[in-house]
Amino acid sequence: MIKRKFQHTFTLLNVDRVMLDTRWNYQHVISPYYRIYYIHEGEGILSGAGETVKLEPGFLYIIPSFTLCNMRCENYLDQYFVQFFEDSTDGISLFAQHRSIGKLTATETDRLLFNRLLEINPGRGINRSDNPKVYEKDVYYKEYQELNNLQNISVSMETQGILWQLTAKFLNPNIPDSQPAKMIPLKLAETLDYIELNMHAELTVNFLASRINLHPDYFSRQFKAYTGTRPLNHIHEKRIERAQYLMATTRMNYAEIAAKLGFSDLSHFSKAFRKSTGMAPRDYRKQMYLVGFHHHPKKNQG
Repeated sequence: MIKRKFQHTFTLLNVDRVMLDTRWNYQHVISPYYRIYYIHEGEGILSGAGETVKLEPGFLYIIPSFTLCNMRCENYLDQYFVQFFEDSTDGISLFAQHRSIGKLTATETDRLLFNRLLEINPGRGINRSDNPKVYEKDVYYKEYQELNNLQNISVSMETQGILWQLTAKFLNPNIPDSQPAKMIPLKLAETLDYIELNMHAELTVNFLASRINLHPDYFSRQFKAYTGTRPLNHIHEKRIERAQYLMATTRMNYAEIAAKLGFSDLSHFSKAFRKSTGMAPRDYRKQMYLVGFHHHPKKNQG
């Protein structure tokens, strides 16, 4: 019997069907979780990284985690949405090499899958206050993790399966612009794992190269050839991504996050975070909390 172990699992954050208006207007959004939309009626715009994608009825959209995006509705938009975190055994995202907005023609099955997600996960919409004391204190932690812990095994497995099905459609090799990932050498793959597990440590090119018995210059060239970036840039990017994830899923303060990720102090962390995301940690946390605040539930779902 052939066995295949899945390296990627998903954790539900929010799911809802909403009627949006002109208040759904957010710029420079970078989230540590995925978004998938199914549009029932109306129109909207997603843009980022030089691309503009129109939201229109009968289509399915994905915004991978850590993908820069602007969102806008100029009139109204009847939208199903689901937001979820990705967990990977090797720390590499399914969309690591293709972080851009995806668009596909939806099927009746997709609509039924969204309705089923809503049916088995009631009360998982975005219902929160815009009071800074609220989002600074609790952020998402109570909103999603404790609810997930209350799911029975049947609901948890079915939710996971639906998220897999919806995401899998965007991994189809026949989709235009979808590039097959290069087979990464074992030593480099092991180095990527090491980085993910040791972000608190002092990670230098010389140290990482010596771990796998390669010359630093050769190691750097190989690393860039297979990942698209140099080792130190990759480490920096991963630390900032992990910081975004920790802001969304824990009650850790900024100093604790900085220490956990190997930054010398809070000032160093704040400067690095601002350079990478375009905003201070506090502003990022506020934005992450408020995106979707103006969602209005649509009644009589069908």
